Amino acid sequence: MPQDELKMPVSDDRPAWDDYFMEITHVVAKRSTCLRRKVGAVLVRDRRILTTGYNGPPKGLAHCAELGGCYREKLGVPAGQRQEICRAVHAEQNAIIQAAVHGVELTDVTCYSTIQPCVICAKMLINANVVRIVCEGDYPDELALQMLEEAGVEVVRYRRPEERDTQ
Repeated sequence: MPQDELKMPVSDDRPAWDDYFMEITHVVAKRSTCLRRKVGAVLVRDRRILTTGYNGPPKGLAHCAELGGCYREKLGVPAGQRQEICRAVHAEQNAIIQAAVHGVELTDVTCYSTIQPCVICAKMLINANVVRIVCEGDYPDELALQMLEEAGVEVVRYRRPEERDTQ
């Protein structure tokens, strides 16, 4: 390659890091078996993916579609309530569990999630040393946001590039 070509500016139309990891998070969410909401989570440190997780039942157990539907849906339970009667392990929980199973240390981690974490996930993320959460969708759980703020975890509301360009 001629020396002049090496000095020419290169167009950098690659996605920003948050856009890159959020796009991957949406791909992870496609593995979800939840009938209500497909959620993905990716834990990242130093621009490297450490673990991923999506919402679904514990390994080896049947998911709701195999059992004839969502139990919470049948009972009319609103989003954000009575998580204890759901068969699914949340995406953020699964990402943390994968770190534990594979011996991955989580200090100074960013969690990318397709939705704001619930209070249970927020508590787990705090204790797992997550320092930043980038989440796209809302979730009806103010206590989660209060606890994350109190713990000093930065919460970033993600907006897609096309949404940012119109503002």
